Amino acid sequence: MSKGPAKKIAVVLSGCGNKDGTEITEAVSLMIGLSAAGADIQYFAPDLDITAQNFLTGQPLAEKRNLMSESARITRSQIKDLKELRADDFDGLAFPGGFGAALHLSTWAKKGSQCTVLPEVEKTILDFHRQSKPIAAICIAPTLLAKVLGSKGVTLTIGNDVETSAEIKKTGALPVDCPVDDFITDREHKVITTPAYMYNAQPHQVFQGISGLVKEFIEMA
Repeated sequence: MSKGPAKKIAVVLSGCGNKDGTEITEAVSLMIGLSAAGADIQYFAPDLDITAQNFLTGQPLAEKRNLMSESARITRSQIKDLKELRADDFDGLAFPGGFGAALHLSTWAKKGSQCTVLPEVEKTILDFHRQSKPIAAICIAPTLLAKVLGSKGVTLTIGNDVETSAEIKKTGALPVDCPVDDFITDREHKVITTPAYMYNAQPHQVFQGISGLVKEFIEMA
């Protein structure tokens, strides 16, 4: 358990499920790590309707799904609209992975380094960075930080994916190879990242990497 007042951490989700939302194992690993560290966690997601996927067939579902509603499946219904997130109210910011980060929080999945980032996400990242508060990102979510903070030369990891690393370099960010059970810290910018399911990994390996990230993250918060 951490000593002193509980660290207030904002966690931003992008739906429910690795193919079109938040990767559940990554989110739960993050939640367990933060909880074990004594953090006070508040979850956020954009109030957006999106086209979701049938995970058995890979085909799009006919009905739209809401990102807040879907994210609430992971957080036992505890969720707020991302527009309500204020950096002043928190000690740190965290983004689990899952393809939703590259589909809904940004357009990285389609445009790579030329993507746009959801305005609320971009503002949130910039506000935490300006206040020198730590930001953690997992799996593909570091691409959000690359796009928003790349011009500042932020160092991060998405594992050893050559194609994604090449796109990250175009933003000005500095990608570093990292094994699944480890993490990378940019102390100047207070950014901590771990690759998780950017690898074809086992759940315990993902948990190890995220556990290390959380320890570093809380110490910085």
